[in-house]
Amino acid sequence: MSRHARRASTVVAFALGATSCGAPARAPGTVVFASGSDLESANPIVTLHPLARQVQRYALFVTLARYDSALRPAPYLARRWEWDATRTTLTLTLYDGLRWHDGAPTDARDAAFTIEAARDPATGSPYRARLADVVAARALDARTLAITFAAPQGALPNVLCELPIAPAHLLASVPHAELRRAAFGERPVGNGPFRFVERVAGQRWTFERNATFPDSLGGPPALRRLVVAVVDEPTTKFAGLVSGELQVAGISPATAALASRDPSLRVLSYPTAFSTLLVFNSTRPPFSDVRVRRAISLSIDRARIVRAALAGFATPARGPVPDASPLAAALPAPRDTAAADSLLDAAGWTRAAGGVRARAGRPFDAELLTVGTGDNAIEQLIQADLGARGLPIHVRRLELGAFLAAARAERKSFDLLVSGVPGDAELSQLPAMFATAERGGPLDYSAYHSAALDALFARAHAAITDSSRVAAWSDVQRLLVRESPAAWLYHSRGVQGVSANLRGVVMDLRGEMPSVARWTLVP
Repeated sequence: MSRHARRASTVVAFALGATSCGAPARAPGTVVFASGSDLESANPIVTLHPLARQVQRYALFVTLARYDSALRPAPYLARRWEWDATRTTLTLTLYDGLRWHDGAPTDARDAAFTIEAARDPATGSPYRARLADVVAARALDARTLAITFAAPQGALPNVLCELPIAPAHLLASVPHAELRRAAFGERPVGNGPFRFVERVAGQRWTFERNATFPDSLGGPPALRRLVVAVVDEPTTKFAGLVSGELQVAGISPATAALASRDPSLRVLSYPTAFSTLLVFNSTRPPFSDVRVRRAISLSIDRARIVRAALAGFATPARGPVPDASPLAAALPAPRDTAAADSLLDAAGWTRAAGGVRARAGRPFDAELLTVGTGDNAIEQLIQADLGARGLPIHVRRLELGAFLAAARAERKSFDLLVSGVPGDAELSQLPAMFATAERGGPLDYSAYHSAALDALFARAHAAITDSSRVAAWSDVQRLLVRESPAAWLYHSRGVQGVSANLRGVVMDLRGEMPSVARWTLVP
């Protein structure tokens, strides 16, 4: 091992808690998962951190329902549910027998408390917008939860698969405005397959097997212990994987080929709900003209971006939703340079001297904002593609705060920008988040608004059958591609290095941890 790798390995050992001999102190049957940053909080009502949300959903707590492998809601704490005739009241029957890790029973009062706290503006919960249609959540008895909505609902709200249940007996006395600062966030009491052991701020979170987790909900996990260690440097993660101090760690696409040649490691690549887009300022010319926006989108070679800038670890985007999602629509090929030239000609942007397009004697000139300090390979490839169509653009790098200020400003002054959009596991809501200003999505950046899009969203949310729901979301995607307020470039793929002796690991659009309770270490 190189001197740099030995130093990196020492950093991992420190994060895990070193013994006096310098070796990581860990019990047998322990898996160490590398996180690029601390988990922020263990309180599921207020947490924003993506990996923390996964730990909460799959390890520390339970949700009312959960996604199956096809991303359909399946029973979990709620064993069954039914709608009333108006589809405005949902009644859920909960499992009887699950206990919090301090021994108190988990019941419908916990679920009602969680939903009410999350939808209260004073809480500042990231789930609040997802619960906007909820009028009330009530415990009818210990096993029965009733949720009343302001309007008829088409299907089980997916937020019920994503919002973990929190303990009312520990948190109901805390004012909602204080939940984010409550000590529970650092010393949680859960009810899931793993129980909290300790947190060392900035270093690690430790969880152990809950031997009493009910068989009806999946049974106790195979692992004895799960440690989430804060390891932020890519070289440190890779050194930890090679040394065996880490069992799971994100790796860069450039490192994946090296890791795949190591017999002690496996490389898992999986679709994620994270997309990267080229966003247009639709409030100012020439990007207020849909023909120009569409022409630029049709000019970009997405496959080359994925191949040259991302080492193949992404999927070229046809539209807003990853192909792996069951809601993905059948969309036309995203690149057609002949069609792009025709649209530009029709919009009055014709080739002038030097091949640069001009309109009314004014040459095309635009600025592309991005975040970064490297070579910005993606932006350079976009620049080359648009230059070939006679559309010169200039790339300007900003630090994150200045970039977000420009993107979120009420009066937009930028031309174009490149933005990544995390979708977490909220897949059925993925298209909708693009149009919701509260979420800071790219349509908010673009200042794009459409009555037709609003009507399609309403139709999608009201859909009752799976086929009508898929058809409605397909129409949403087709409209977004046709109007092109943003050009979807690629949908990212996660890349994780995993120890070869760790089995049962499934990573997909749900995240890295949906199968954590079934992970097994073999000799």
